[in-house]
Amino acid sequence: MLQKINTKVSQKARFLQGDFAELTGLHQNHFSKARGSRILVYHGVCPAEHTKFNTLFITIKTFEEHLKYLKKHFNVISLNDYYQQKFSSSRFNICLTFDDGFANNYNHVLPLLLQYQIPATFFITAISNVGYDILWNDFLSIADKYGPERLVFSDQAYHKNRHNKYVDADGISLANKLRTGSFTEKAKLMRLLHTLTPFHQNKQEEDYWLQMTAGQIRLLSASPCVTIGSHGYYHNDLSGITITEAADELVRSRKYLEMLTGKAINSIAFPYGSYTPQVVAEARAAGYTQLLATEFNTPADAGDKALRERLTINPFISTTNQMYANIRGRY
Repeated sequence: MLQKINTKVSQKARFLQGDFAELTGLHQNHFSKARGSRILVYHGVCPAEHTKFNTLFITIKTFEEHLKYLKKHFNVISLNDYYQQKFSSSRFNICLTFDDGFANNYNHVLPLLLQYQIPATFFITAISNVGYDILWNDFLSIADKYGPERLVFSDQAYHKNRHNKYVDADGISLANKLRTGSFTEKAKLMRLLHTLTPFHQNKQEEDYWLQMTAGQIRLLSASPCVTIGSHGYYHNDLSGITITEAADELVRSRKYLEMLTGKAINSIAFPYGSYTPQVVAEARAAGYTQLLATEFNTPADAGDKALRERLTINPFISTTNQMYANIRGRY
């Protein structure tokens, strides 16, 4: 507990220093002297209320601020250039990636990338190919907010805890149970939630959950600043399902995206950043040469030239502090 408190205090102190540096102009000197590289991961971008359903979204305004800072102070490169180590020796190198395939990426992110001429890679599932316009975990997040206080799923009762998350009588969350299960169970939950949470009627909230259509993915891929990668077929945790299921997803996802875009798909961002040595081996066997996680499972993984860590964007801090974190690699 004491360690957690000390960590939070030191983190807050760093953020205050970052904000002070911006006020005094010192941040520009720090950014100009920074050297190294980092891959960043974004998810959703929305007009307002970015933490309404999760803590992964940022506003359009904040995202554009990020792009302005990156354009001014950093060298932003594509994922392919990152793997080929085509780095600037006079600037800190940044690579942008986006997970989950939200329609807001097509509607809001792509125009800004084109405006600022910044490359990015989008990791997309094949969920639209099986008739869904939403990922299971986003559906559950919406139900956490709008769904009933109690529900019964697979003969198990769940209630909302003080954080508005569905948990069983032992406090185990429904989300954690489903994450390591097959898509069959997730689809079963979505059918139930459709009757309990009619959120589709509210078009104003589509930015928070709506997936890209096949047509939008195709148009996104055609942009000169965009690369498409896989994010699994169903957005399953590949380390939680059987290795046979994981291998099937890896192959099917790549084939679907290649059919859709007409381009070779050689990168995958593991859903939830989760992987095992067996999953990595199957990803290689499926033809992926660029494997993206969030944090390495072990220090030895840093020696794998195909495997890379990424820093997830923090929606609660200033743009200047985000840039400092990009350089440090932590918050």
